[in-house]
Amino acid sequence: MFHVVLIEPEIPQNAGNIARTCAATGCTLHLVKPLGFEISDKYLRRAGLDYWHLVSVVVHENAEAFFAACPQDARFHFFTTKARRAYTEAEFREGDYLVFGKETRGLDEELLVKHPEECVRIPMREAARSLNLSNSVAVAVYEGLRQNAFDGLSGRGELHRLHWE
Repeated sequence: MFHVVLIEPEIPQNAGNIARTCAATGCTLHLVKPLGFEISDKYLRRAGLDYWHLVSVVVHENAEAFFAACPQDARFHFFTTKARRAYTEAEFREGDYLVFGKETRGLDEELLVKHPEECVRIPMREAARSLNLSNSVAVAVYEGLRQNAFDGLSGRGELHRLHWE
């Protein structure tokens, strides 16, 4: 699956919802400090409900430590409202890192300038500032899964029907 990376996330409910998405899809969640919450925070756990045992969470001391821990051939997709390319134009492969910034400021400009070809955006109305972080992660993860035929998820290619009694 993919690696979901949250650089300096601030809102525990967002991180909890993202953890739940990672649990449902098999993605690894990377939390890059400083965090705007404690990992044991009751709100974070409440948002993730009983899914925490299904999530592989890796905590990094800072962005430098995160990038140093990544394989040399790692592929990154930096999600930002400032990118020229839409996320649907990117090619997602298993093992890719989907990188998101903090809720209030996004990713550091220096990182975006250093990796312009890896930057992607989620299209939205011009008047809208941005999507909620947990929604953005879900959009990105499921596009990556769609591109990879939902490998590893149950029900792949099958139509499930409700049976009403």
